[in-house]
Amino acid sequence: MAASKSDLLQGTLDVLVLKTLALEPMHGWGISQRIQQVSDGVLSVTQGSLYPALHRLERQGWIESRWSASENNRQAKYYELTKRGRKRLTEETEDWERFAAAMGRVLRAES
Repeated sequence: MAASKSDLLQGTLDVLVLKTLALEPMHGWGISQRIQQVSDGVLSVTQGSLYPALHRLERQGWIESRWSASENNRQAKYYELTKRGRKRLTEETEDWERFAAAMGRVLRAES
């Protein structure tokens, strides 16, 4: 059975959030929209998955948050990558690149 477009490998959401926040501080809705946009609609992140991940990343010291006015003048919690978060993103990116390369080798293997 094929996985639905919203199924993510365990640990994938953290690196997606870290990468998204490496570009600029964002509120939760913006993070989920950016991930969906950059992945051409293949990846979608529900609020039920995103906010627990944001809280976990904040507890780990990889992101921090602050309240500020959003584009439509409403108060929103903005998340920003910390120095520790940038280091973690570098580590995670290297791991994912190794994983993707290995998967590519396996999928291209001749029988």
